Amino acid sequence: MSYIAMTTGFILILIGFYGALTNRNILRMIIAFTVANTGVNLVLVAVGYMRGRTAPILDAAVPVTEAAARIIDPIPQALVLTAIVIGVGVTALMLAFVYKLYATRGSLDISNYTELKW
Repeated sequence: MSYIAMTTGFILILIGFYGALTNRNILRMIIAFTVANTGVNLVLVAVGYMRGRTAPILDAAVPVTEAAARIIDPIPQALVLTAIVIGVGVTALMLAFVYKLYATRGSLDISNYTELKW
């Protein structure tokens, strides 16, 4: 495992959660959630990393008989690619909602949207 990448990922997650919980501006909250999402992706890639192994491509450099012992598991990388695509979609949806809220109310301060509270 790469401890520097994992530490950086956890720091990004904490920065993102702190920003989402302390900001009143909806756009800043979306950016904070995106930073936290990037940290989660970095931690997932760091967990799947194994020192001294190669990419999961079977060619002349890695014979088929030695592939299980010499390549990295591609599942964490595939999960992170899927998470990136889903994260971009969720971010786009949140930005569309913010655009409609701003067009309707003219403010991005979350404390102005209290009519849905009980």
